[in-house]
Amino acid sequence: MPTNQTTAVSELAALAPQLRAALTRVHYDTDTLLQALGEPAHTALGRSEPVPARRAARAADELGTLVRLLLLGDAMPEREVAAALAPVDLDHAVAAGLLDRDGDRVRAALDLRPLDLGHGVRWVLSDLDDGMRRRTLTADHVLGVGQASLSLLRATPTAPVGTVLDLGTGCGVQAVHAAGYAETVTGTDVNRRALRLAEATAALNDLDIELLEGSWFEPVAGRRFDQVVANPPFVVGPARVEHTYRDSGLALDGASELVVSRAPALLNPGGTAAMLAAWVHVDGEDWRTRVSSWLPDHGVDAWIVQRDIADPALYVGTWLRDAGLDPRDPQAQEQAERWLDAFAAADVEGVGFGFVYLRSIDGPTEVLAEDLTHGFDDPLGPEATAYFRRSAWLRAVGADEDLAWTSRFEVDPATALERVALPGGDGWEQRVVRLHRGDGPRWQHEVDDTAAALLAGMRADGLPLQELVELLAIGHTGTTATPEFRASALAVTTGLVRHGLIRPA
Repeated sequence: MPTNQTTAVSELAALAPQLRAALTRVHYDTDTLLQALGEPAHTALGRSEPVPARRAARAADELGTLVRLLLLGDAMPEREVAAALAPVDLDHAVAAGLLDRDGDRVRAALDLRPLDLGHGVRWVLSDLDDGMRRRTLTADHVLGVGQASLSLLRATPTAPVGTVLDLGTGCGVQAVHAAGYAETVTGTDVNRRALRLAEATAALNDLDIELLEGSWFEPVAGRRFDQVVANPPFVVGPARVEHTYRDSGLALDGASELVVSRAPALLNPGGTAAMLAAWVHVDGEDWRTRVSSWLPDHGVDAWIVQRDIADPALYVGTWLRDAGLDPRDPQAQEQAERWLDAFAAADVEGVGFGFVYLRSIDGPTEVLAEDLTHGFDDPLGPEATAYFRRSAWLRAVGADEDLAWTSRFEVDPATALERVALPGGDGWEQRVVRLHRGDGPRWQHEVDDTAAALLAGMRADGLPLQELVELLAIGHTGTTATPEFRASALAVTTGLVRHGLIRPA
């Protein structure tokens, strides 16, 4: 069973073996749900439209009963629920807080849904949201698997490691995910209710996860980990706490600053952090400079990826709705006024959101902060691992430039060359030469014809960079490469290596 610093095993966690047996028997898993409901109804469920899913669930026997009970929030006949959840005793389930009685019917008191996190089916317990029924969230509400959680799941490196810290574990979904690639997992949270549900989630999945109560880094003071993951209460706004899952009590982007600045001290040598974060865009200030300033001067290789920017009004409206508030209600409007006043007082023009990846290194801190606002399909987790591997090679080049000049390079098979020409007075006139990476983040680099020719000569069994550049210079200018030509060629090469369009052979 999970370790919990603060409480004995809860009734809900004690119910886990019987509940797991019921869910397994009924095949309450992602693949079977999709098959039973069908694609249109399953998609409607994701849009919080219950009717199509309810109609499909009526023909799905006991699985359909659990869909209506646990995913749609329907009050179901006690006899049907007892059959679907056998061997769970319904009185025990009510006492544990999993179910509520509603006359002669039974309702779910918690959200319980299956996920496929890459290591087989996992079940996650959380508080009910307002997806299927309108409700106002309490201050200690434990958020389920929302879009932010899913984004971090897809963006987390999953190479095998020894120890993982899930900072602000909430319902425990990141910790459960980490249990698939780590030897030991520790989750922390300031919200005792969150730890109770995370404990039950771990028990339901038969996982041993250490759970510790406390604020920020206090529960793990003096400890280090191979990997840190964090979906902290990063919502940007006034210094207040209305919902612990999103509000930190720190003004503006203070929560993100705190986590990003202190996470490096928790990493073992070579350890990695993957975190969600948000930052304000202030008039006259580059967001890259702001976020970079949160990091120490030594010991960190940082890759900061901005995925989206929201204007203040859109940002406030989005988070009001997230808390179950209607922006048209007077109370919500008063809250919006205070929120926007805080933004105006700080000259906030927008709010950026994205991922912060950190790697513990022995050397001066290096930071690459960049926009990745275009669409792409592949998750960023494997890309972050590859980025840090490429970054380490580039650091070696910085220490010994001859490493690059004596290396052979090859163009990644997913890299494509695009030439854009527009009609002109003498026919087609080339305007842009662009390299596209066809996988991962799908980076694009504009290059010139000289750089395109350089890449054309790159082969794993070909010439080292130094000889390629000399041949290219002679072909273009009739003379050996000047220092400026060499510097330009090296800059193009290292830039394309950093984004994975070419690689050392």
